[in-house]
Amino acid sequence: MGKPLLDKVWDLHTVRELPSGHAQLFIGLHLIHEVTSPQAFQSLRESGLTVLAPEQTFATVDHIVPTDLRARPLADPLAEQMFQALERSCEEFGIELFHLGSGDQGIVHVVGPELGLTQPGMTIACGDSHTSTHGAFGAIAFGVGTTQVRDLLASQCLAMQRPRVRRIRVTGELPRGVYAKDVILHIIRTLGVKGGVGFAYEYGGPVVERFSMEERMTLCNMSIEGGARVGYVNPDETTFEYLRGRRFAPHDGAYDRAVAWWKSIASDPDAGYADQVELDGGAIAPTVTWGTNPGQAIGVDERIPRFEELEEEDHSAAEQAFAYMDLHPGEPIEGTRIDVAFIGSCTNGRLSDLREAARVVHGRRVAPGVRALVVPGSDSVKREAEAEGLHEVFVAAGFQWREPGCSMCLAMNPDKLVGREVCASSSNRNFRGRQGSPMGRTLLMSPVMVAAAAVEGRVADVRKLFS
Repeated sequence: MGKPLLDKVWDLHTVRELPSGHAQLFIGLHLIHEVTSPQAFQSLRESGLTVLAPEQTFATVDHIVPTDLRARPLADPLAEQMFQALERSCEEFGIELFHLGSGDQGIVHVVGPELGLTQPGMTIACGDSHTSTHGAFGAIAFGVGTTQVRDLLASQCLAMQRPRVRRIRVTGELPRGVYAKDVILHIIRTLGVKGGVGFAYEYGGPVVERFSMEERMTLCNMSIEGGARVGYVNPDETTFEYLRGRRFAPHDGAYDRAVAWWKSIASDPDAGYADQVELDGGAIAPTVTWGTNPGQAIGVDERIPRFEELEEEDHSAAEQAFAYMDLHPGEPIEGTRIDVAFIGSCTNGRLSDLREAARVVHGRRVAPGVRALVVPGSDSVKREAEAEGLHEVFVAAGFQWREPGCSMCLAMNPDKLVGREVCASSSNRNFRGRQGSPMGRTLLMSPVMVAAAAVEGRVADVRKLFS
C-alpha cells in the first residue's frame, strides 16, 4: 500500500521518535509576526540562547498593524512597542523582516505563498492557528503557541504527534456563485467543528483539482475551524505554475529538479487513509453562518435550523447562539440586516477575492447605514488590484479602501465592531467578541456574498445580483 503525502513529508522531517510517542519534527520554514514572537525572543535572551536557523525564519507585521493611519510611532503605544520589539529582534538575530514600506508587508499567510517561500513537501510552522493555509501547496503546515515559537527559534524542531489522514473528495461541479469559502463552510457544517480532531484533512476530487492556488489556500485556511490542525492539497501543475519565477522559489534548472521532487511527494494512487469522505459540490449553495462557530452554517436559501433538526449534542450551543445572535429557529437567513461589511483576511484577502467582489459592486452603491471595508492581504495584492482599477470600483461604490493587514478579522487593531453591530465578513471565525466588540455579531460568507450584503444592506443571495 502506498503513502499519503502527509506520511511522506512527516517521515522525511522526523529527526527521531521520542519516548512520549511524539516525533521530533524538523521545521523547514518558520514564519513569525509581531504578536506571538516578542515574548519568544525575550525568553531566548533570558535563557542565553540564539536563533539556530535565521535563514529559515521570515517575519512580517499584520495582526496589530493599522490599515488606515500608519505613521510611526503608531497611535497605539502597545502596538508600537510590539513593532519595535520585532524589529529589534529581527535585526539582532539576522531574520528578514517584511516591514511597513518594504513593498512586501502583509498578512503572513498571504505573503509566504506569493513570495515563493511556501513550497511543496515542506514542514511549516507559525504562531498563528491559520497556518494550515500553506497546505494548499502540498506542505504540512500548522499553527503553534508562543512557547513553541521560542522552541522552534532555538532548535528548528518541534515535538509533534502524527495525525491520521482523512481524505475529503469534492465531486461534481460548483454552481454559479459558489466558491471555495462556501465549500469549506459546507465541509465544516457537515463534519463538525470537532470532526477533524486528530486528523489531517487531505482535500481532493474534481472540484479541488480545478481550484486555483488562491482557492486552495482558502480551503486549507479554515481546516483548523473543523478541528483539523493540518489541511493540504496534493501538488500538481497548478501548484508548479503558481510558484514558477517567484522570488524564493527555485530558478532555472533547479526549478525543474524541484518540480520532479514535488511530484514524488504527492499521495500515491494506492495510498491508505484512516477515513474517506465524499461530498457533492453541485449540492453546495452560497453559505452563511448563523451562529457563533463556523459549523453553524446554512445555505443562503435555507432557514435557520430548528432544534429538532439538530443533533441533541448541538442543542446547548445552538440555544446560546440564538440568544447571542438574536436570530430565531425557522427564520430565513436571507434578509438578515447588517451594519458592517468586511472583505479581507488571510482567508479571503487575495487578488481573485477582490476581483470577484468588485464584479458584484460594480455600478452599485453600499446601502445607507452600512460601513464597508476592503483590506488587501498584502502590498502585492494592493498594487495588483490598483493596477486593475479594482480600488476605484470599490471606492465608487462607497467602500473604504485600506492598507494591508489582518484588520477586522480579529480586531487586534483599530478596525473593530461597535456594540451590537452585525458584520458580513469574509474572515474565518465568528466567535463571540472576535471582531472587537464583546456584543458584536459576525456572519461568515464568501467575498461575493459580503459584497452582495453590502449593497443590499442585508444578507442577500449573490446569485440574484449576477448580470
